[in-house]
Amino acid sequence: MTTARRDAVLEAAVEVFAERGYRGTSFDEVARRAGLTRQGVLHYFPSKTKLLMGILRFREDMHRDHLADGHADLDDLPSLLAEVLAFDHRIPALAQVNSKLMVSGVVHDDPVWQEVQDYYRTLRDYMAERLTGLYGERLPSGLSPRAAATALLAMLDGFQEQWLLDGVQADYPEIMREVISVLLGSTPA
Repeated sequence: MTTARRDAVLEAAVEVFAERGYRGTSFDEVARRAGLTRQGVLHYFPSKTKLLMGILRFREDMHRDHLADGHADLDDLPSLLAEVLAFDHRIPALAQVNSKLMVSGVVHDDPVWQEVQDYYRTLRDYMAERLTGLYGERLPSGLSPRAAATALLAMLDGFQEQWLLDGVQADYPEIMREVISVLLGSTPA
């Protein structure tokens, strides 16, 4: 029951953060949508920053579960990242939260600036380590794993923004798969 309530809080929080951003999100609104009291939400997430970080982990868990269900070949990085993008497009609030998160990450006086910076640094480092494990110190395209990881994250975020601006389900996942294939240079050994 505890996990179900925590997930209900996170699902409600995704909607509220997507609509209102960090500053506009209130515990009262998250509680109302989750069917809990404010204290019920605070039990799981004692601060708004912890709630935001919970949303980020929740999003990662959703991606991981979706991919583990066989929606992409885990060894085919271009298809895997394209499927992550497609998954976010099936749940528009995830793309909207990502967009709001990026705004918070570039505004230095935003209350979550440091958390967003740390989150992206960790994600970029993880991707660089994974690319190093697959390719070594240089990808077939000639890029370093760190340069490729940075470009991949920028592309993911950029495609999210373009999709939100277009407002339609376009072929962005397929375009992303093709561009990543070129960026990586070839299939890993």
